[in-house]
Order: sequence, then structure tokens, then C-alpha cells
Amino acid sequence: MNTIFLFGMPSGMEWFIIGIFVLVFFGARKIPEFARGLGKGIREFKDAVKDVKKEVDDAGKEVPKIDDK
Repeated sequence: MNTIFLFGMPSGMEWFIIGIFVLVFFGARKIPEFARGLGKGIREFKDAVKDVKKEVDDAGKEVPKIDDK
């Protein structure tokens, strides 16, 4: 089954082409710097997701009391 890049995960050959493009476009010296920045961005995104999930869980635990009068 062929994978269409725009609508699914790239196949092995597409990853290879992307890797060659990145190598040519950025150069060998910029790739580690780019990878560090990408890793830092992913880590910050995961931390933000955890924070939002914690806030939602905490908000769900705080049930306001309703006085029946």
C-alpha cells in the first residue's frame, strides 16, 4: 500500500529524501543544533500538556457545594 505524504506517514524512501534534503539544506554542522532545538521544543510541549492535564484534573476534583435552602 502506497503512503501519500500529505495524508499519512511518510514511507522509508520519503524519509530518506527528507534526510538528504535536510543534510544539503542545513549542512552537517547545523543538524545537531537543529536536533537539540527540536528536542527542547518537544520536551516543552510535553511539559505544557502535562500542566494542562493536571489543571483539568484539579479543576474536576473541585466540585462546588450547592446549598439547598
